[in-house]
Amino acid sequence: MIYPQFIKNGDTIGITAPSDGNSKEIDFIRLDNGKRQLNELGFPVIETTDVRKSEKSRSADAKTRADEFHDLLRDPSVKWIVSAKGGDYLMEMLSLTDFELIRQNPKWIQGYSDNTGLTFTITTNCDIATIYGNNFNDFGMEPMHKAVKDNLAIVRGDNIIQTSYDFYEDGYYDRVTGLEGYRLDKPVKWENLLGGKEISISGRAIGGCFDVLLNLVGTRFDHTVNFIQQYKDEGIIWYLESFALTSEAITAGLWHLKEAGWFQYVKGFIFGRPAFFNEKSPISYEESIRSVLEEFNVPVILNADIGHKAPQMSMINGAYATISSKDGKGSISFELR
Repeated sequence: MIYPQFIKNGDTIGITAPSDGNSKEIDFIRLDNGKRQLNELGFPVIETTDVRKSEKSRSADAKTRADEFHDLLRDPSVKWIVSAKGGDYLMEMLSLTDFELIRQNPKWIQGYSDNTGLTFTITTNCDIATIYGNNFNDFGMEPMHKAVKDNLAIVRGDNIIQTSYDFYEDGYYDRVTGLEGYRLDKPVKWENLLGGKEISISGRAIGGCFDVLLNLVGTRFDHTVNFIQQYKDEGIIWYLESFALTSEAITAGLWHLKEAGWFQYVKGFIFGRPAFFNEKSPISYEESIRSVLEEFNVPVILNADIGHKAPQMSMINGAYATISSKDGKGSISFELR
């Protein structure tokens, strides 16, 4: 596994928009404040041309998005590339992405949601670690939440243990000033669905937004089976989080990945809190997951601090992870080996 150089004071952070871009004045305020706060911490920040554009849920056409990403890869001063936003159409620029350029210029590449199209694919295609974590505007809240500070610490090379947070933001709220922190309105409670009251699992971590992974499986970018074969002796921990999948889609999706061979050598599964799920469905979220994964006889953790319902832990794709869960709380640590 190739780990990019950790960032140090004076290194440049590059923002790009491989999916959607910012379009509202309130988002511009948050973006500018994130740049200001990171500058004050010693990190110059640059942004590509279309970070502040959005048309039909795209920051620009596919070629422009790919070119702007490539520009940051070629810039030797840029050590950390963070996506501006999520969205729905990153896959269009993925077809134009230069993976050889990525291999020649390994840098920390970060984002979540639709950015799974980059983070997951770069790790499984190029054997380069990436980060499934905050999109850039989270750095604009004031003060920064501990999850955002933890994210920065990890990219700086601090060997921290991330622990579950006390509360999370269960809904989605309009901002007034642009500088607001998360509206923490519900207690965090990890659930051990399978594996007993106390769980501890170790293995290579890989995953992302479940909705996006289902679009990648079976395409020319799907080198997942080769990747997990490479690390079969250590085993694989899958982390997944659903944006808007129904119980039927979750069941079918897990079956699809299982039959594609993705869950060979699995040591355990950890699921983030689902962003949108119909609680009135006759088949529960838990039942959907259990119905497919029970046969693997490995631990399964639900409602972890991963993904859309903030705050979220920073997941390092390709790193060796140790994940523990007990009494509704949990922790994640990584070894870069």
